[in-house]
Amino acid sequence: MGTLRLIYTTNREVVEDMDKHRVSGVAAGRLTAEEYSTNFSDIHPPLSVHEALVEAQRCYFCHDAPCMTACPTSIDVPLFIRQIATANPKGSAHTIFKQNIIGGMCARVCPTETLCEEVCVRNEAEGKPVRIGQLQRYATDVLMESGEQKFSRAAATGKIIAVVGGGPAGLACAHRLAMYGHDVTIFEARKKPGGLNEYGLAAYKTPGDFAQREIQYILGIGGIEIRYGAGLGDGLELNNLVNDHDAVFLGLGMGGVNALGLEGEDLDGVVDAIDYIADLRQTPDKAKLAVGRRVVVIGGGMTAVDIAVQTKRLGAEDVSMVYRRGREQLKASGYEQELAQTSGVQIRLWAAPVRIHGDGGKVAGVEFEYQNGDGGTGETFVLPADQVFKAIGQKFLPACLGDSGVTLKGGRIAIDEERRTSVGNIWAGGDCVDGGEDLTVASVEDGKLAAESIHRGLTA
Repeated sequence: MGTLRLIYTTNREVVEDMDKHRVSGVAAGRLTAEEYSTNFSDIHPPLSVHEALVEAQRCYFCHDAPCMTACPTSIDVPLFIRQIATANPKGSAHTIFKQNIIGGMCARVCPTETLCEEVCVRNEAEGKPVRIGQLQRYATDVLMESGEQKFSRAAATGKIIAVVGGGPAGLACAHRLAMYGHDVTIFEARKKPGGLNEYGLAAYKTPGDFAQREIQYILGIGGIEIRYGAGLGDGLELNNLVNDHDAVFLGLGMGGVNALGLEGEDLDGVVDAIDYIADLRQTPDKAKLAVGRRVVVIGGGMTAVDIAVQTKRLGAEDVSMVYRRGREQLKASGYEQELAQTSGVQIRLWAAPVRIHGDGGKVAGVEFEYQNGDGGTGETFVLPADQVFKAIGQKFLPACLGDSGVTLKGGRIAIDEERRTSVGNIWAGGDCVDGGEDLTVASVEDGKLAAESIHRGLTA
């Protein structure tokens, strides 16, 4: 991005400039109804039948397919693409769902550009991979829209399993266990299942209430009950679940949000990005969402991009995403960075927040210190803002585990290769475990592998 311009170096200059450039504050309804509809429509319109057939024909159908190896859930990519090419999209979807029952959502939100598509052999031939993600979406949409259920339950085993958390890991685990004939109860703290797929993704990635439609398809196999308002540690005790069930799977996600630890963090207008995105996802009328004119996002990951782009689409005039390190360390993928910049978001690098300035109890700006890789340089600048979003990551809250004896590692739940915890009949997966990758597809794989391990243990 080049060298950042030094804006202010003294507190007096900071205060004077913020007084001079006071903005009108946070407000709702900045755009027209048509603009909201356009801004939050599907960012990747689905392929038509003809487009899907043409795209599928680009695949080399490699025998030793690197795309399959790159997929965390090991979907047979050449097979499902060949099935599309032979006009069998339902069969293609079944191939996908056998490995990833949340394949429809993953087709929309997975960073395919750094997974299967990055290693596509077509890159070497013409510098453009097969659009694997778009083809996966095409196939799974066809099957889901048909209402045809490709999976059935085995004979009932009489075993009951508790799954704590209705996010990707929990849903994947529950579906696989139900398929084997076990009865599953999902304990979900919120009013809807889905986890981050429902509450934490950019609205333009999954419009049309897709998360819930996919979940209804998953539940269609039968044998899965969901109990809402059941949060672990909040009236629901892990030891009781262990006593009442043959096995327990923990797909808890990350319940806490990291704090900046800065002066001014409690000012009106300083918001957790995850909370705001959840509100945005659950608000049908985007005109009711208040957004600032000048927005500063602190962070460099996918959540930072999601909130930056969405505030811009809500009508913010000036949105800056500020990260303390360089471009190579940004956790957001290259595609997401490009999306932010083409949406009008300015990405500022090598700048760490040191103070949040306020005026009358409301945020007025954020002071940053330039970084050089070894620490701060002593030079500071201020970005005026009437809304500041914290997007610096989440954390696991282990208190919910009580005195269950589940061991932690690195602040998260320790597991083995089969996703077993230190307690014999408790498994775990997703973001709450040590080594969790913060990817929907990785959480699905955790849930699937845990279910296979649970099934082996219950039927041995």
